[in-house]
Amino acid sequence: MFDEIMQKFEGSPSQQAVIRLLLERGFSVNDEGRVVSGGIEIPNTGIAREIDVDRRVVDSTTSAILEDEELRRIFQNISSIPSLMDLAPVLDLSVLTVEPGDADEPGIVAEVTSRIAARDISIRQTISEDPEFTDDPKLYIVTDEPLPGDLLNELSALEFVRKISIA
Repeated sequence: MFDEIMQKFEGSPSQQAVIRLLLERGFSVNDEGRVVSGGIEIPNTGIAREIDVDRRVVDSTTSAILEDEELRRIFQNISSIPSLMDLAPVLDLSVLTVEPGDADEPGIVAEVTSRIAARDISIRQTISEDPEFTDDPKLYIVTDEPLPGDLLNELSALEFVRKISIA
């Protein structure tokens, strides 16, 4: 799906940058063509500054979104979720990052979370990046306590795991 969305803007790398930002941040586009997070409007100048494009690029991108029925459905229904990952050090939480070899393989989240739960470690949050929207998707698991070394070794040995890290 990500590739299909980006193809609609293949002639404009600047508009593709706007699309990428909207998707990464979970920003939506309202009926007036304004970028919003929930009910809060995000100024086009702020978006443009973030990705180093002209404000008019943001305007033209949101107009193109509203003119395309498929894009309109996507960008009027996207939303963001709060992440505990950046708060983890402040809240004394741990973050496990799993980089799979093939993110399309079924059962990755179930296998990793089952092994953590089997150790009676509470999982506060899981965030799984969608392989359709991210070039290098990862699974993030926020836990109440650090994962023991033997569990990290066990997870590293799973066939689908390319790399793990802990923060």
